[in-house]
Amino acid sequence: MIQQLKEIFKYRELLLALIERELKVRYKQTLLGASWAIIQPLSLTLIFTFIFAVVTTIPTGNVAYPIFAYTALLSWTILATALNFASFSILNNAALVTKVYFPREILPLASISAHLVDFAISSSILVFLMAIYKVNPTFNLLFILPILAIELIFALGIALLFSSLVVILRDFKFVIPLLTQLWLFATPVVYSANSVPENLKLIYKVNPMVSIIENFRKAILGQPLEWNGLLISLGVSIFTLIIGYLVFKKLERNFADVI
Repeated sequence: MIQQLKEIFKYRELLLALIERELKVRYKQTLLGASWAIIQPLSLTLIFTFIFAVVTTIPTGNVAYPIFAYTALLSWTILATALNFASFSILNNAALVTKVYFPREILPLASISAHLVDFAISSSILVFLMAIYKVNPTFNLLFILPILAIELIFALGIALLFSSLVVILRDFKFVIPLLTQLWLFATPVVYSANSVPENLKLIYKVNPMVSIIENFRKAILGQPLEWNGLLISLGVSIFTLIIGYLVFKKLERNFADVI
């Protein structure tokens, strides 16, 4: 992996070009352009607020539900991008894969990296929500970057794994959207992890996104972080990246023939 990182660095200009192309293609011929980066999480927040704060009540402590949901959705969309965009990056660039040599893992990496621009844009709404609901920034905001780093490690591992599997077995084209929906509700996005019964929490927290999203939310809201859970998420994320990388490199030799 160290050698591969050096090779990716060697192709850094290609990586930057692919990130730029990813952003252009994503919003090509759209009327609202990059505004969709805000519209998507904001519309989901409004829907979830209506369902879980108006129709029925989900306990969120003393936190207003819109900011409770939006903070989680910001973090969640990074994994959703890894599943729904980066996982198809090899298939979507079939012509490039079959004709030119370059480290293939650059493609899912570029897809995830491009989303960081969307993340920065959609974060602007969070500033307004914090002002509206009088959430004062604290030093906990400094922990957002390491939490995001853990999630990006996990997201890249997932992207490497599924982007290689979907080339070999096309059933994953149907599995991935379903997995995304199920994973959303298996993660404390629309509800708090405290709502999960005690007898299920051990199994529940095997999902690294539980601690990532909970701590991301706590960092923004100025609440104490759960370090043990975050360390477990880091371990699972690194393990996922290693497994995803090994599977990717094993299947990579067949990409040009199968794609």
